[in-house]
Amino acid sequence: MQRIRVIDTHTGGEPTRVVISSPLQVLGDDMPARCDYFRSVHDAYRRAIVCEPRGHDVMVGALLTPPVSQGSLAGVIFFNNVGPLGMCGHGLIGVVAALQFLEGVAPGSHRIDTPVGTVAFTLSATGGVRLQNVPSYRYLADVCLTLPDGRRVHGDVAWGGNWFFICDDHQERVAVSNLPRLLSVAQAIRQSLAAHAVTGVDAAEIDHVELIGPPSDPAYAEAKNFVLCPGGAYDRSPCGTGTSAKLACLAARGQLAPETVFRQESIIGSIFRGSYRPLDGGRVESYIEGQAFVVGEGELLLDPRDPFCMGILT
Repeated sequence: MQRIRVIDTHTGGEPTRVVISSPLQVLGDDMPARCDYFRSVHDAYRRAIVCEPRGHDVMVGALLTPPVSQGSLAGVIFFNNVGPLGMCGHGLIGVVAALQFLEGVAPGSHRIDTPVGTVAFTLSATGGVRLQNVPSYRYLADVCLTLPDGRRVHGDVAWGGNWFFICDDHQERVAVSNLPRLLSVAQAIRQSLAAHAVTGVDAAEIDHVELIGPPSDPAYAEAKNFVLCPGGAYDRSPCGTGTSAKLACLAARGQLAPETVFRQESIIGSIFRGSYRPLDGGRVESYIEGQAFVVGEGELLLDPRDPFCMGILT
């Protein structure tokens, strides 16, 4: 019987399962190498941790490793129901909440290493977290796609730690009551991106689709989003890397001044506060503010007699 100790959190409604201790050994001199090792050697454990019957499609996992950069608190590999993720904003906020719960981090400024770079964060005494994400940028502007139903949509391709197609002329209401339509349109967009070979840098797959709409209340937020994640689930939070990508697009269009707060509302009404500072080459240094809450603590038990011990393959 193998045991995996976890802390479960949610950030704006989106869950993160933080692996505190496990039998896994993840080799590599840097975080990309460790992520590749995790993908190639430990994929069964990824399924066991976040997929059914112990998890579900919305669950994001976070495996803690020793740091690789001097001065960093730890390293982390994020993963979901289909594989590893480059970065995860809500997930990193969840990791900070778990470490604070375990008295492993004090209020103040710290850094965590991820496969796409080192992320700095500031933890407040009340649990609020302000991330300084990896540099974000708009890669392609006003990409036109024709969907199977004949509608034409336009959007920007942007990097915020993951690759996004960000679209606001999708013609759908961004509301919980319209989830089936939002899922259908976002999936059609992702299929169209693949069919037309629209990619990120170095032919990277654009595996997140972000549909933008008006906020529930203009006094509450500047925009509301629906984010389709790589495994087919939608993000309950406003999506940290998606908000970073959105900030980069707003900056590129001259629609948001540096250091101005942009409030992004999620499909369920939770909020991230974002802002940016310009960097060279059209990139931005984005800042995301949010808070996570610990919702569970325990051990996952891996019984070799169980035919679904390492997760259900779908």
